[in-house]
Amino acid sequence: MDGRLQLFAGNAHPALAESLSRELELPLGRAIVDQWRNGESRVKLDENVRGSDVFVLQPTCTPVNHHIMELLLIIDALKRASASRITAVIPYYGYAKQEKKTSGREPISAKLVANVLTVAGADRILAVDLHAPAIEGFFDIPVDHLRATPLLARAFRDQVKDGDVVVVSPDAGGVARAEDFRRRVGGSLAIISKQHPGPDATETLDMVGDVDGKLAVIVDDMISTGGTLIEAVQMLKDRGASRIHVVATHGIFAANAVDLVMASDIERIFVTDTLPPPSAAAGKVEVVSVAHLLAEAITRMHKGLSISALFT
Repeated sequence: MDGRLQLFAGNAHPALAESLSRELELPLGRAIVDQWRNGESRVKLDENVRGSDVFVLQPTCTPVNHHIMELLLIIDALKRASASRITAVIPYYGYAKQEKKTSGREPISAKLVANVLTVAGADRILAVDLHAPAIEGFFDIPVDHLRATPLLARAFRDQVKDGDVVVVSPDAGGVARAEDFRRRVGGSLAIISKQHPGPDATETLDMVGDVDGKLAVIVDDMISTGGTLIEAVQMLKDRGASRIHVVATHGIFAANAVDLVMASDIERIFVTDTLPPPSAAAGKVEVVSVAHLLAEAITRMHKGLSISALFT
């Protein structure tokens, strides 16, 4: 890009915005992002972006709808202010679990969010560990999909020095992710088979693999309500696992998930800061920052360099 690099952010994750600004050695763009008295979101850019290569950081975390609307308005403002290229940096992509129809007369919400981001004026998307690979195909614009597994594997190796490790995938769909983690930390692999009888409800079926006397590491892309996680932990304990750790990219911790994990047999949880981490679980949660990864990806995108080279 010939235009200068600029970084803006919504209100979803100020701490990550500040960390990313430091990593890029670039000040956050000046803008008013707040609400009118009637509850409507308000956005006003306070600096020139004409011809610039602009990146907008906004994980669409709770309250999801509000933060999506903020992001859309920022993108629209940048487009109307003649920014040369607008990249939505969405570390956590809300509605990602609603990427398909499970019954009749349901929306495909993840696709709808992709549509409105494109219509608003986004030229590219930068995301971290999308829940379903199909979401990349929902966009008619380029999507750069970053993986947090290398960061989490490095943090795990640095913190956990001993133990016969077995990496556990909590479902069949996460086997590739778990195997990638296993190749980086060593050990064996186990897989839990499960089904979803209803929304946010999980029924565990069985497990393949030996965990008896081993340090079990559950690897998943997100911790939401914690129901799946707690059932997996109980199964591992019943099968003789000596210690249990958890590794997940997105720590959503919805509903009473924090209480569940704090009362569980989980020794430590490794998550990234794609969402604001829960302070109530500080005793068990180790937060790994994605700021450097995002900064490296943004720099490469701005200079027209390969993103996939980050993961070779």
